[in-house]
Amino acid sequence: MGDASIWMMIIGVSIVSLSPRILPVALFSRFEFPALVKEWLSFVAPAVLGALTAVSVLAPQGEIDVSAQNIYIWAFVPTLAVAVKTKSLFYTLMVGIVAMAVFYNFF
Repeated sequence: MGDASIWMMIIGVSIVSLSPRILPVALFSRFEFPALVKEWLSFVAPAVLGALTAVSVLAPQGEIDVSAQNIYIWAFVPTLAVAVKTKSLFYTLMVGIVAMAVFYNFF
């Protein structure tokens, strides 16, 4: 492959990757949405985050595993407790990282 084809591939992949992120913002930032739509959209990000977290914790190898050997569940429990108690992203991340490191290396 020549230098030109590599640059064309990089530019093409960049356009395909960035277009779905930039176009909606560029198109819809000019509109004022009704309050009901704004409220509904405010739930999308937490719902997606919750779904991704559930899949990562309950099915880490691609299949649902709710056994005692699933270290992701054990690491999730103290992380969730700290998140609910402190509502601090910093403390939640620190507890999650430490819990995962402990469970991964010692159990």
